[in-house]
Amino acid sequence: MPSRVNRRDVIRGLGAAGIAGLAGCTGGGDGGSGRTIKQGVLLPTTGDLADLGGPIRDGAVLPQTLLEGETDFELDFSVQDTQTDPNAGQSAAQTLRNGSYPAVTGAASSEVTIAVAENVFIPSGMVGCSPASTSPAITDLEDNGLIFRTPPTDALQGEVLAQVAVEQHQASTAATMYVNNSYGQLLADSFNTAFQDQDGQVAQEVSFQKGQSSYSSRISQALNDNPDVVVVIGYPESGIQLFRDFYSDFDTDVPILVTDGMRSASLPADVGNPLDNVTGTAPLAAGPGRDYFDEQYQSEYGEEPGVFTSQAFDATAVCLLANAAAGENTGTAIAEEMQAIANPGGEEVTPSTLADGLSMAADGTEIQYSGASSAVDFDDNGDLKAATYEYFGFQEGGGIETLDEIQFSA
Repeated sequence: MPSRVNRRDVIRGLGAAGIAGLAGCTGGGDGGSGRTIKQGVLLPTTGDLADLGGPIRDGAVLPQTLLEGETDFELDFSVQDTQTDPNAGQSAAQTLRNGSYPAVTGAASSEVTIAVAENVFIPSGMVGCSPASTSPAITDLEDNGLIFRTPPTDALQGEVLAQVAVEQHQASTAATMYVNNSYGQLLADSFNTAFQDQDGQVAQEVSFQKGQSSYSSRISQALNDNPDVVVVIGYPESGIQLFRDFYSDFDTDVPILVTDGMRSASLPADVGNPLDNVTGTAPLAAGPGRDYFDEQYQSEYGEEPGVFTSQAFDATAVCLLANAAAGENTGTAIAEEMQAIANPGGEEVTPSTLADGLSMAADGTEIQYSGASSAVDFDDNGDLKAATYEYFGFQEGGGIETLDEIQFSA
Protein backbone atom coordinates (compact mmCIF):
# COMPACT_ATOMS: atom_id res chain seq x y z
CA MET A 1 0.00 0.00 0.00
CA PRO A 2 1.44 3.40 -0.96
CA SER A 3 2.45 5.66 1.91
CA ARG A 4 0.13 8.55 2.57
CA VAL A 5 1.44 12.11 2.62
CA ASN A 6 0.77 13.67 5.99
CA ARG A 7 -0.32 17.30 5.54
CA ARG A 8 1.17 18.07 8.96
CA ASP A 9 4.64 17.13 7.71
CA VAL A 10 4.13 19.32 4.65
CA ILE A 11 3.20 22.27 6.86
CA ARG A 12 6.30 21.82 8.99
CA GLY A 13 8.45 21.70 5.89
CA LEU A 14 7.00 24.91 4.49
CA GLY A 15 7.77 27.00 7.55
CA ALA A 16 5.80 30.01 8.74
CA ALA A 17 5.96 31.89 5.47
CA GLY A 18 4.23 29.12 3.54
CA ILE A 19 1.44 28.28 5.95
CA ALA A 20 -0.88 31.09 4.90
CA GLY A 21 -0.73 30.03 1.26
CA LEU A 22 -1.41 26.40 2.12
CA ALA A 23 -4.34 27.36 4.33
CA GLY A 24 -5.86 29.35 1.51
CA CYS A 25 -5.78 26.47 -0.94
CA THR A 26 -7.03 23.83 1.48
CA GLY A 27 -9.96 25.51 3.10
CA GLY A 28 -10.70 28.81 1.41
CA GLY A 29 -10.44 30.70 4.70
CA ASP A 30 -14.22 31.19 5.01
CA GLY A 31 -15.05 28.52 7.59
CA GLY A 32 -16.98 26.60 4.95
CA SER A 33 -19.70 29.18 4.46
CA GLY A 34 -22.20 28.00 1.89
CA ARG A 35 -20.30 24.86 0.84
CA THR A 36 -21.98 21.44 0.84
CA ILE A 37 -20.22 18.41 2.33
CA LYS A 38 -21.46 15.13 0.86
CA GLN A 39 -21.20 11.97 2.98
CA GLY A 40 -22.38 8.45 2.29
CA VAL A 41 -23.34 5.84 4.88
CA LEU A 42 -23.21 2.18 3.84
CA LEU A 43 -24.25 -0.16 6.66
CA PRO A 44 -26.45 -3.25 7.18
CA THR A 45 -29.99 -2.74 8.43
CA THR A 46 -31.11 -6.13 7.10
CA GLY A 47 -29.42 -9.53 6.83
CA ASP A 48 -27.18 -11.35 9.30
CA LEU A 49 -25.91 -8.14 10.93
CA ALA A 50 -29.25 -6.31 11.07
CA ASP A 51 -29.42 -6.58 14.87
CA LEU A 52 -26.15 -4.65 15.20
CA GLY A 53 -26.32 -2.66 11.97
CA GLY A 54 -29.26 -0.44 12.86
CA PRO A 55 -27.59 1.07 15.94
CA ILE A 56 -24.29 1.38 14.05
CA ARG A 57 -26.14 3.28 11.31
CA ASP A 58 -27.61 5.53 13.98
CA GLY A 59 -24.13 6.31 15.29
CA ALA A 60 -22.96 7.13 11.78
CA VAL A 61 -25.69 9.70 11.10
CA LEU A 62 -25.64 11.26 14.57
CA PRO A 63 -22.99 13.87 13.56
CA GLN A 64 -25.41 15.24 10.96
CA THR A 65 -28.11 15.62 13.62
CA LEU A 66 -25.77 17.34 16.08
CA LEU A 67 -24.35 19.69 13.46
CA GLU A 68 -27.74 20.87 12.19
CA GLY A 69 -27.89 24.60 12.73
CA GLU A 70 -24.42 24.64 14.28
CA THR A 71 -22.25 24.98 11.17
CA ASP A 72 -22.07 27.08 8.02
CA PHE A 73 -21.69 23.91 5.95
CA GLU A 74 -24.64 22.25 4.27
CA LEU A 75 -24.57 18.52 4.97
CA ASP A 76 -25.82 16.10 2.32
CA PHE A 77 -26.03 12.50 3.63
CA SER A 78 -27.17 9.40 1.75
CA VAL A 79 -27.78 6.20 3.76
CA GLN A 80 -27.73 2.83 2.00
CA ASP A 81 -28.30 -0.75 3.23
CA THR A 82 -25.69 -3.44 2.43
CA GLN A 83 -28.07 -6.24 3.54
CA THR A 84 -24.91 -7.89 5.01
CA ASP A 85 -24.29 -9.19 1.50
CA PRO A 86 -21.30 -8.42 -0.77
CA ASN A 87 -23.39 -8.19 -3.95
CA ALA A 88 -26.08 -6.02 -2.40
CA GLY A 89 -23.35 -3.95 -0.76
CA GLN A 90 -21.69 -3.28 -4.11
CA SER A 91 -25.00 -2.23 -5.64
CA ALA A 92 -25.62 0.17 -2.74
CA ALA A 93 -22.06 1.50 -3.04
CA GLN A 94 -22.63 2.15 -6.74
CA THR A 95 -25.70 4.19 -5.80
CA LEU A 96 -23.45 6.36 -3.63
CA ARG A 97 -20.89 6.63 -6.41
CA ASN A 98 -23.57 7.65 -8.90
CA GLY A 99 -24.71 10.30 -6.41
CA SER A 100 -21.15 11.70 -6.26
CA TYR A 101 -20.63 10.95 -2.57
CA PRO A 102 -16.82 11.09 -2.23
CA ALA A 103 -16.50 9.52 1.24
CA VAL A 104 -18.48 6.75 2.90
CA THR A 105 -18.90 5.50 6.45
CA GLY A 106 -18.93 1.75 5.84
CA ALA A 107 -19.23 -1.04 5.40
CA ALA A 108 -19.65 -3.19 8.53
CA SER A 109 -18.98 -6.82 7.62
CA SER A 110 -15.36 -7.29 6.54
CA GLU A 111 -16.53 -9.46 3.65
CA VAL A 112 -18.71 -6.63 2.36
CA THR A 113 -16.09 -3.95 3.00
CA ILE A 114 -13.48 -5.82 0.96
CA ALA A 115 -15.94 -6.33 -1.92
CA VAL A 116 -17.09 -2.70 -2.08
CA ALA A 117 -13.54 -1.41 -1.61
CA GLU A 118 -12.07 -3.49 -4.42
CA ASN A 119 -14.94 -3.10 -6.87
CA VAL A 120 -16.36 0.36 -6.17
CA PHE A 121 -14.45 2.61 -3.75
CA ILE A 122 -10.89 2.13 -5.00
CA PRO A 123 -11.66 2.17 -8.78
CA SER A 124 -13.88 5.23 -8.26
CA GLY A 125 -11.46 7.16 -6.03
CA MET A 126 -13.85 7.16 -3.05
CA VAL A 127 -12.81 7.15 0.62
CA GLY A 128 -14.18 4.27 2.67
CA CYS A 129 -13.96 4.44 6.47
CA SER A 130 -15.40 1.35 8.11
CA PRO A 131 -16.66 1.54 11.70
CA ALA A 132 -16.86 -2.23 12.18
CA SER A 133 -14.70 -4.21 9.73
CA THR A 134 -11.83 -5.82 11.59
CA SER A 135 -10.38 -8.41 9.20
CA PRO A 136 -6.56 -8.27 8.86
CA ALA A 137 -7.04 -8.72 5.09
CA ILE A 138 -8.16 -5.08 4.86
CA THR A 139 -4.70 -3.92 5.99
CA ASP A 140 -3.09 -5.25 2.83
CA LEU A 141 -5.59 -3.97 0.27
CA GLU A 142 -3.98 -2.14 -2.66
CA ASP A 143 -6.18 0.83 -1.89
CA ASN A 144 -4.29 3.91 -3.13
CA GLY A 145 -4.60 5.34 0.38
CA LEU A 146 -8.41 5.42 0.25
CA ILE A 147 -9.49 2.84 2.85
CA PHE A 148 -9.53 3.53 6.61
CA ARG A 149 -11.25 2.08 9.67
CA THR A 150 -11.98 3.21 13.19
CA PRO A 151 -12.05 -0.23 14.91
CA PRO A 152 -8.77 -2.09 15.42
CA THR A 153 -7.67 -4.97 13.21
CA ASP A 154 -8.40 -8.50 14.41
CA ALA A 155 -4.67 -9.13 14.37
CA LEU A 156 -4.91 -7.44 17.79
CA GLN A 157 -8.17 -9.06 18.89
CA GLY A 158 -6.78 -12.55 18.29
CA GLU A 159 -4.08 -11.80 20.84
CA VAL A 160 -6.67 -10.46 23.28
CA LEU A 161 -8.78 -13.63 22.89
CA ALA A 162 -5.77 -15.83 23.54
CA GLN A 163 -4.86 -13.80 26.61
CA VAL A 164 -8.40 -14.14 27.97
CA ALA A 165 -8.49 -17.88 27.26
CA VAL A 166 -5.27 -18.44 29.20
CA GLU A 167 -5.69 -15.94 32.03
CA GLN A 168 -9.45 -16.10 32.64
CA HIS A 169 -10.10 -19.77 31.85
CA GLN A 170 -6.67 -21.36 32.40
CA ALA A 171 -7.11 -23.01 29.02
CA SER A 172 -4.38 -25.10 27.43
CA THR A 173 -6.60 -26.57 24.69
CA ALA A 174 -9.17 -24.84 22.51
CA ALA A 175 -11.47 -25.29 19.54
CA THR A 176 -12.58 -22.60 17.13
CA MET A 177 -15.90 -22.25 15.32
CA TYR A 178 -15.95 -19.44 12.78
CA VAL A 179 -18.21 -18.06 10.09
CA ASN A 180 -16.75 -18.96 6.71
CA ASN A 181 -15.71 -15.54 5.47
CA SER A 182 -12.75 -13.18 5.79
CA TYR A 183 -13.78 -11.96 9.23
CA GLY A 184 -14.20 -15.42 10.70
CA GLN A 185 -11.27 -17.14 9.05
CA LEU A 186 -8.63 -14.52 9.75
CA LEU A 187 -9.74 -13.81 13.32
CA ALA A 188 -9.65 -17.56 14.02
CA ASP A 189 -6.16 -17.71 12.48
CA SER A 190 -5.04 -14.78 14.63
CA PHE A 191 -6.34 -16.48 17.79
CA ASN A 192 -4.76 -19.81 16.84
CA THR A 193 -1.34 -18.24 16.35
CA ALA A 194 -1.49 -16.22 19.57
CA PHE A 195 -2.84 -19.18 21.60
CA GLN A 196 -0.11 -21.48 20.32
CA ASP A 197 2.48 -18.82 21.15
CA GLN A 198 1.30 -19.24 24.75
CA ASP A 199 1.81 -23.02 24.52
CA GLY A 200 -1.87 -23.69 23.86
CA GLN A 201 -3.16 -26.32 21.44
CA VAL A 202 -6.05 -25.80 19.01
CA ALA A 203 -7.52 -29.27 18.50
CA GLN A 204 -10.43 -28.45 16.18
CA GLU A 205 -10.97 -25.65 13.65
CA VAL A 206 -14.59 -25.73 12.43
CA SER A 207 -16.06 -23.37 9.84
CA PHE A 208 -19.79 -22.81 9.38
CA GLN A 209 -22.08 -21.05 6.93
CA LYS A 210 -24.43 -18.23 7.86
CA GLY A 211 -28.17 -18.79 8.13
CA GLN A 212 -28.27 -22.58 8.60
CA SER A 213 -31.24 -24.37 10.21
CA SER A 214 -28.95 -26.45 12.46
CA TYR A 215 -25.38 -26.28 13.70
CA SER A 216 -25.41 -29.43 15.85
CA SER A 217 -22.98 -31.39 13.67
CA ARG A 218 -20.50 -28.50 13.63
CA ILE A 219 -20.76 -28.08 17.41
CA SER A 220 -20.20 -31.82 17.88
CA GLN A 221 -17.04 -31.60 15.80
CA ALA A 222 -15.76 -28.63 17.84
CA LEU A 223 -16.36 -30.49 21.11
CA ASN A 224 -14.81 -33.74 19.89
CA ASP A 225 -11.59 -33.47 21.93
CA ASN A 226 -13.14 -31.90 25.05
CA PRO A 227 -11.42 -28.51 24.70
CA ASP A 228 -10.91 -26.25 27.71
CA VAL A 229 -12.55 -23.40 25.81
CA VAL A 230 -14.46 -22.92 22.53
CA VAL A 231 -14.06 -19.71 20.53
CA VAL A 232 -17.13 -18.87 18.41
CA ILE A 233 -16.78 -16.15 15.75
CA GLY A 234 -19.90 -15.09 13.89
CA TYR A 235 -22.96 -12.85 13.84
CA PRO A 236 -26.18 -12.72 15.91
CA GLU A 237 -28.57 -14.24 13.36
CA SER A 238 -26.47 -17.40 13.05
CA GLY A 239 -25.46 -17.25 16.71
CA ILE A 240 -29.06 -17.56 17.87
CA GLN A 241 -29.50 -20.92 16.14
CA LEU A 242 -26.01 -22.08 17.06
CA PHE A 243 -26.55 -21.47 20.78
CA ARG A 244 -30.06 -22.93 20.72
CA ASP A 245 -28.54 -26.12 19.31
CA PHE A 246 -25.76 -26.05 21.88
CA TYR A 247 -28.04 -25.83 24.90
CA SER A 248 -30.59 -28.25 23.44
CA ASP A 249 -28.27 -31.02 22.24
CA PHE A 250 -25.14 -30.85 24.40
CA ASP A 251 -24.84 -31.37 28.14
CA THR A 252 -21.73 -29.31 28.81
CA ASP A 253 -20.76 -26.12 30.55
CA VAL A 254 -17.54 -25.63 28.56
CA PRO A 255 -16.53 -21.94 28.54
CA ILE A 256 -17.33 -20.22 25.24
CA LEU A 257 -15.64 -17.04 24.02
CA VAL A 258 -17.37 -14.91 21.38
CA THR A 259 -16.22 -11.77 19.59
CA ASP A 260 -17.63 -8.37 18.66
CA GLY A 261 -19.85 -9.82 15.93
CA MET A 262 -22.04 -11.46 18.61
CA ARG A 263 -22.02 -8.67 21.17
CA SER A 264 -25.81 -8.31 21.09
CA ALA A 265 -27.63 -7.44 24.32
CA SER A 266 -30.71 -9.37 23.17
CA LEU A 267 -28.82 -12.61 22.44
CA PRO A 268 -29.77 -14.43 25.70
CA ALA A 269 -33.46 -13.64 25.20
CA ASP A 270 -33.32 -14.58 21.51
CA VAL A 271 -31.63 -17.89 22.36
CA GLY A 272 -33.89 -18.56 25.35
CA ASN A 273 -30.97 -19.26 27.67
CA PRO A 274 -28.98 -16.99 30.01
CA LEU A 275 -25.59 -17.75 28.32
CA ASP A 276 -23.89 -18.07 31.72
CA ASN A 277 -20.90 -19.87 30.19
CA VAL A 278 -20.43 -17.31 27.39
CA THR A 279 -18.14 -14.28 27.57
CA GLY A 280 -16.47 -12.30 24.84
CA THR A 281 -14.13 -9.57 23.62
CA ALA A 282 -14.89 -6.48 21.56
CA PRO A 283 -13.31 -3.10 20.85
CA LEU A 284 -14.35 -0.73 23.61
CA ALA A 285 -15.30 2.90 23.27
CA ALA A 286 -12.68 4.66 25.37
CA GLY A 287 -11.98 7.94 23.58
CA PRO A 288 -11.94 11.44 25.11
CA GLY A 289 -15.40 12.14 23.67
CA ARG A 290 -17.05 8.96 24.94
CA ASP A 291 -19.23 10.54 27.65
CA TYR A 292 -20.54 13.26 25.33
CA PHE A 293 -21.29 10.70 22.62
CA ASP A 294 -23.08 8.41 25.06
CA GLU A 295 -25.26 11.27 26.30
CA GLN A 296 -26.15 12.46 22.79
CA TYR A 297 -26.82 8.94 21.49
CA GLN A 298 -29.16 8.15 24.39
CA SER A 299 -30.90 11.49 24.03
CA GLU A 300 -31.47 11.01 20.30
CA TYR A 301 -32.37 7.31 20.19
CA GLY A 302 -33.63 6.51 23.69
CA GLU A 303 -31.22 3.63 24.26
CA GLU A 304 -27.62 3.05 25.23
CA PRO A 305 -25.06 2.88 22.41
CA GLY A 306 -23.89 -0.59 21.40
CA VAL A 307 -20.85 -2.17 19.83
CA PHE A 308 -19.25 -0.07 17.05
CA THR A 309 -21.72 2.81 17.45
CA SER A 310 -19.03 5.19 18.69
CA GLN A 311 -16.66 3.96 15.98
CA ALA A 312 -19.39 4.83 13.46
CA PHE A 313 -19.69 8.35 14.85
CA ASP A 314 -15.91 8.78 14.61
CA ALA A 315 -15.75 7.39 11.06
CA THR A 316 -18.26 9.98 9.91
CA ALA A 317 -16.61 12.76 11.91
CA VAL A 318 -13.15 12.22 10.43
CA CYS A 319 -14.58 12.08 6.92
CA LEU A 320 -16.43 15.36 7.45
CA LEU A 321 -13.34 17.05 8.90
CA ALA A 322 -11.13 15.76 6.09
CA ASN A 323 -13.66 17.01 3.54
CA ALA A 324 -13.66 20.44 5.18
CA ALA A 325 -9.86 20.51 5.13
CA ALA A 326 -9.75 19.36 1.50
CA GLY A 327 -12.18 22.07 0.44
CA GLU A 328 -13.84 19.86 -2.16
CA ASN A 329 -16.03 16.77 -2.55
CA THR A 330 -13.27 14.69 -4.09
CA GLY A 331 -12.25 11.33 -2.64
CA THR A 332 -8.54 11.60 -3.35
CA ALA A 333 -8.35 15.08 -1.82
CA ILE A 334 -10.24 13.90 1.26
CA ALA A 335 -7.95 10.84 1.61
CA GLU A 336 -4.89 13.09 1.75
CA GLU A 337 -6.37 14.86 4.79
CA MET A 338 -7.54 11.85 6.81
CA GLN A 339 -4.33 11.35 8.78
CA ALA A 340 -3.65 15.06 9.02
CA ILE A 341 -6.91 15.90 10.79
CA ALA A 342 -6.81 12.87 13.11
CA ASN A 343 -3.26 12.12 14.15
CA PRO A 344 -1.40 13.85 17.01
CA GLY A 345 -0.51 17.52 16.54
CA GLY A 346 -2.70 20.58 16.20
CA GLU A 347 -5.67 21.93 18.10
CA GLU A 348 -7.82 19.19 19.64
CA VAL A 349 -11.30 18.63 18.25
CA THR A 350 -13.70 16.28 20.03
CA PRO A 351 -17.27 15.15 19.28
CA SER A 352 -18.60 18.07 21.34
CA THR A 353 -16.59 20.63 19.32
CA LEU A 354 -17.11 19.08 15.88
CA ALA A 355 -18.81 22.18 14.45
CA ASP A 356 -15.85 24.37 15.45
CA GLY A 357 -13.52 21.72 14.07
CA LEU A 358 -15.12 21.92 10.64
CA SER A 359 -14.56 25.69 10.56
CA MET A 360 -10.96 25.34 11.71
CA ALA A 361 -10.24 22.62 9.15
CA ALA A 362 -11.76 24.73 6.39
CA ASP A 363 -9.63 27.71 7.45
CA GLY A 364 -6.46 25.61 7.27
CA THR A 365 -5.93 25.36 11.03
CA GLU A 366 -3.98 22.27 12.04
CA ILE A 367 -6.31 20.07 14.09
CA GLN A 368 -6.34 16.69 15.82
CA TYR A 369 -9.63 14.82 16.16
CA SER A 370 -9.90 12.81 19.38
CA GLY A 371 -13.01 10.73 19.16
CA ALA A 372 -15.66 8.87 21.10
CA SER A 373 -14.21 5.41 20.47
CA SER A 374 -10.49 6.21 20.63
CA ALA A 375 -7.90 8.85 19.83
CA VAL A 376 -8.33 7.79 16.15
CA ASP A 377 -4.62 7.69 15.39
CA PHE A 378 -4.22 6.16 11.90
CA ASP A 379 -1.11 4.32 10.69
CA ASP A 380 -0.04 4.31 7.05
CA ASN A 381 -2.43 1.44 6.28
CA GLY A 382 -5.44 3.35 7.60
CA ASP A 383 -5.52 1.12 10.71
CA LEU A 384 -5.55 2.29 14.32
CA LYS A 385 -2.23 2.23 16.15
CA ALA A 386 -3.76 1.26 19.51
CA ALA A 387 -7.10 0.21 20.97
CA THR A 388 -8.92 -0.68 24.17
CA TYR A 389 -10.83 -3.96 24.34
CA GLU A 390 -13.72 -4.98 26.53
CA TYR A 391 -13.99 -8.40 28.15
CA PHE A 392 -17.76 -8.75 28.52
CA GLY A 393 -20.50 -11.06 29.72
CA PHE A 394 -24.23 -11.33 29.06
CA GLN A 395 -26.87 -10.38 31.62
CA GLU A 396 -29.72 -12.86 31.96
CA GLY A 397 -32.48 -10.31 31.56
CA GLY A 398 -30.77 -8.64 28.61
CA GLY A 399 -27.78 -6.36 28.44
CA ILE A 400 -24.00 -6.47 28.39
CA GLU A 401 -21.73 -6.37 31.43
CA THR A 402 -18.13 -5.16 31.15
CA LEU A 403 -15.93 -7.55 33.12
CA ASP A 404 -12.54 -6.01 32.33
CA GLU A 405 -10.77 -3.53 30.03
CA ILE A 406 -7.64 -4.55 28.10
CA GLN A 407 -5.21 -2.11 26.47
CA PHE A 408 -3.46 -3.27 23.28
CA SER A 409 -1.08 -1.58 20.84
CA ALA A 410 -0.01 -2.61 17.37
